[in-house]
Amino acid sequence: MKVQVHAIHFSADRKLLDSIQAKLNKLETFYDRITGGEVFLKLAKGEGKMREKMLEIKIAVPGAILFVKETARSFEEALDLALNALAEQIKRFKSKINQVKTDKLSLSIE
Repeated sequence: MKVQVHAIHFSADRKLLDSIQAKLNKLETFYDRITGGEVFLKLAKGEGKMREKMLEIKIAVPGAILFVKETARSFEEALDLALNALAEQIKRFKSKINQVKTDKLSLSIE
């Protein structure tokens, strides 16, 4: 899957970018028709060194865009939270698509 990563107002290191790509590729085990994705990395407004990290992921699938936004102490933690949420969204989307196909099939048989 082709993933574009946008680090807003800072530059992300290669290790983080590779980690994001590898973990997003694992989403294809849930649904193999994912066409692409975008990841936005942001630092939350605040004082000091320990600012909250915000991560937004948009995944394109045929007929829909799946979106999740998470905030955590690190980008890795936010990525894990976002991937769990995206996996649930993909499962729901896939079951909804399968239900529509089943309904169409039963209508054509009758």
